[in-house]
Amino acid sequence: MNYLENVDKRIIEYLNVLEPEFPGWLNDYINTEELLSQKYISIACGTIYSNLFESNFFFSSLDHSIAVALIIWHFTHDKKQTLSGLFHDIATPTFKHCVDFLNGDYMTQESTEDLTTEIIKNSSEIVKLLERDNIKISEIDDYHIYPIADNDTPKLSADRLEYSLSNALFTYGLLDIESIKEIYNDIEIQENSDKEKELGFKTKKIARKFVKITSRLSIIYRDDRTRYSMQFIADILKKLSDEHKISKQDLYNLKESEVIDIIESSKYNDIFNLWKNATKVKTSEEEPKDVYYVHHGAKIRYIDPLVNGERISKICKIANSMINKNLSYDMNNYVYLDFKF
Repeated sequence: MNYLENVDKRIIEYLNVLEPEFPGWLNDYINTEELLSQKYISIACGTIYSNLFESNFFFSSLDHSIAVALIIWHFTHDKKQTLSGLFHDIATPTFKHCVDFLNGDYMTQESTEDLTTEIIKNSSEIVKLLERDNIKISEIDDYHIYPIADNDTPKLSADRLEYSLSNALFTYGLLDIESIKEIYNDIEIQENSDKEKELGFKTKKIARKFVKITSRLSIIYRDDRTRYSMQFIADILKKLSDEHKISKQDLYNLKESEVIDIIESSKYNDIFNLWKNATKVKTSEEEPKDVYYVHHGAKIRYIDPLVNGERISKICKIANSMINKNLSYDMNNYVYLDFKF
């Protein structure tokens, strides 16, 4: 299968914004079995399967990884950094960060990353390509070592930039392709106060527009319906695992659609369909009785980007206010629907 010949034209248009001259050398890596398996995993962590959410657009983990790689290549033209971005989610299981919830890691959402090196090492295709290009596994299996690829919140990295743009464009309809171009074309590599390279904006007005969008996205990523949905999927997977109907390994080997088939063939089909057809979750300050509920926080994803080397929160009161409003979002409610396991 050739990725570029089978991808949605809207995604191709988006990728062309990130890098108008697609690096042909990347194709061999993209079309390896391990990366192509990411084509069947939605970046939306299962939320696109419920009417609680607006979108059913399937932007895959592979789409995301390629887009991250293209951003890194666009700004660095460094093969090793670019490949680190391409491989950064190669260990992603079905339903993505829901498995972090399954592992009890809903605050950092990094529990699945440990398998990255192992998957790369066990791929004869990828190893052969790396040997061909004289690249060591240790140079591409941890994108955290490259600050343009990844860095700590609230800095702007290629990964953080990509999921912000693609979620705003495809999943939640907060931006159109022309707005994506305006934002992206204002970005360059800058130096932060730690003397570290970081993606930053040239224009305060465009950076403020980006903060407005990402502050809205940040709340969506951890709002009541999202926390509920991700924990709900995780708990169904846990029960199916306990009942030997599904294994942890299945979450890495099966397509998301195949795992959904297992769920819908189980005794949890009725409540799964209730969740799929729900349009609004219920909340309460008090613990609800006789229903399945979720009551915990989630990872806070937010961005306070540089504008010409300075954090926008330091130079723009409006942006600072938007960031603070985002950070004050209350996650203390009990969240539920009218059913129990």
